[in-house]
Amino acid sequence: MYRVRRIVIVVLGTALGACTVGPDYVQPAVEAPPAWRISYDTAADVANTRWWERFGDPVLTDLVDSALRENRDLVIAAARVDAFIGQLQSTRAQYYPQANYSLEASRNRTTRVGASPLPEGADPYYSLYQGSLSAGWQLDLFGRVRRQTEAAQARVYATEQGRRGVVLSVVTSIAASYIGLRALDKQLEVSQHTAQNNANTLRIFELRHKGGVVSRLELEQVQSQYQQALAAIPALEQRIAAQENLIATLQGRNPYPIPRGKAIDELVLPPIPADLPASLLTRRPDLLQAEQDMIATNADVGAAVALYYPQINLTASLGSVSAALGNFLSGPASVWALAAGFGGPLFTGGAIQGQVAAAEANSAGAVAAYQQTVLIAFRETNDALVGTIKKRSEAAAQAKRVASLREYARLSRVRFNNGYASYLEVLYAENELFAAELAAVQAYADGYTQLVAVYRAMGGGWIDLADAATAAGAAPPVRERAAKQPLF
Repeated sequence: MYRVRRIVIVVLGTALGACTVGPDYVQPAVEAPPAWRISYDTAADVANTRWWERFGDPVLTDLVDSALRENRDLVIAAARVDAFIGQLQSTRAQYYPQANYSLEASRNRTTRVGASPLPEGADPYYSLYQGSLSAGWQLDLFGRVRRQTEAAQARVYATEQGRRGVVLSVVTSIAASYIGLRALDKQLEVSQHTAQNNANTLRIFELRHKGGVVSRLELEQVQSQYQQALAAIPALEQRIAAQENLIATLQGRNPYPIPRGKAIDELVLPPIPADLPASLLTRRPDLLQAEQDMIATNADVGAAVALYYPQINLTASLGSVSAALGNFLSGPASVWALAAGFGGPLFTGGAIQGQVAAAEANSAGAVAAYQQTVLIAFRETNDALVGTIKKRSEAAAQAKRVASLREYARLSRVRFNNGYASYLEVLYAENELFAAELAAVQAYADGYTQLVAVYRAMGGGWIDLADAATAAGAAPPVRERAAKQPLF
């Protein structure tokens, strides 16, 4: 008994003091720009708020909330996280002893003419009852299971960041799509108003042509102008329907008429989030996901290196075997076994070396992917910030141009009515005005869309607020779910 206790103490001490081979994860250095290329005097730290509510349109808020509850991509992403949590649990289980049981009852017949023939009169039929409890434990002396568990847990966290990235995409896509829809509505309104004005002008010119006041040339010019405005309407209506279908899909619904709230020029412009470039490294889901991928692939290297080292297996079984059910659990029918195994590779033809090389290459690739993701994040944020201020300037210039062209068109019509100009001058002025009005609406909408892109590029705590509104938001945080059991 003393020897058994001593062996157990030695084994447990060896297992608990085991080393973990392979490189430990070290976060690579990243050079962040000291500041953004453009600064804002009116910037505010609003990155942790439900910024889409600051547009002041309850319809937009309802659309976002509906999408967060019903979007199918979010359901898929949440299921993917749960699948990786299951894989983590399976991987972690290898660290613990495994116990099994078995029970078997059989009716058998033996041969009478075998190598050991039965005596005359012996019954060849017999029953056999067997039962056993068994346990096995593979000691993780060199940390192979530890590294596999580390990799699995990192992949859970990476998948969770991927899910948060879907939340970010859904919110910003709904906001940008709704802004685009309201811009198309405004352009349709402009086109319909222009077509109606041109129709009124055409009726007047038809009467004037009958009276011989205007020529056929001038009549056809007005007709062409009317048809131009009329042709823009079906194209805009088609784009509006497609935009409504996109929003419905983002909501996880079949196509339906999207409700409207405020007009594009009535939306409130939310403030611009103020933040430092380095904060992106701790807030953007794609950066956090890329970092967890680095941790996972680094742990894979350790798991592959551990294959070079020997494995120790301990097994034990206790049971009973009897030909009579009445003696099944009696002392004479009991059987037991204890075994310990020790083994490792001697020659594998380079198989383990290949696995280590592959794991190291994947790890190097993950580091490069992380660094590339960082560069893309800084570029996207700079692009969005610069685009916001430039689109505002463009919208202001377009608004002034519309005002000038509207006056130009008015004066041209006055000159025509007084006989100082041909209708060609009026036609040119009003065509320019129509195109400028459409462009002004688009520039105005682009300013809002660029601001949405800023919130998307910067990430922020608002993703957690949005996540709380999703169908999976009521579930425990993924790190809590993944850590319900201790890692080792």
